[in-house]
Amino acid sequence: MATSLKNLSDYDPGTVPDASGMKFGIVVSEWNEEVTAALAEGAVNTLKHHGCQEENIHVMPVPGSFELPFGARLIAERHPLDAVIVIGCIVQGETSHFDYICQGVTHGISELNLEYDIPFIFGVLTTQNQQQALDRAGGKHGNKGDEAAVTAIKMAGLKNGH
Repeated sequence: MATSLKNLSDYDPGTVPDASGMKFGIVVSEWNEEVTAALAEGAVNTLKHHGCQEENIHVMPVPGSFELPFGARLIAERHPLDAVIVIGCIVQGETSHFDYICQGVTHGISELNLEYDIPFIFGVLTTQNQQQALDRAGGKHGNKGDEAAVTAIKMAGLKNGH
């Protein structure tokens, strides 16, 4: 469903398992920090809202979106986690760089989901312009970080038999 038809922060809290006792990693790109910091904040707040303790949330910054899969692998290897949330923002430019970065990040995160025994959640915005990114980082379309955290809790619960 297109984001313009759904608020990324809207969900039924009754469908989300209790996250107390769960541990999460968040890998966040420093590139376009205005957007990615808001996404990460949304994810952290949503995890806490569902019972996750702050000490069970491990955040690792990486320089850019292309580095997200490697950072996600590192955080999964360094901490016993129930899920990893991968947060970035790739904005369409005038060159094909956007396509290569999107493809590389998507492929890398997909591979991690198959290689590891924990879910890696795709919380990467791929937008045509900066305004679309801001609209999805706490703006008029909600916060993709909220959505990514809810997905992480649900997938961790699914993996853990909840």
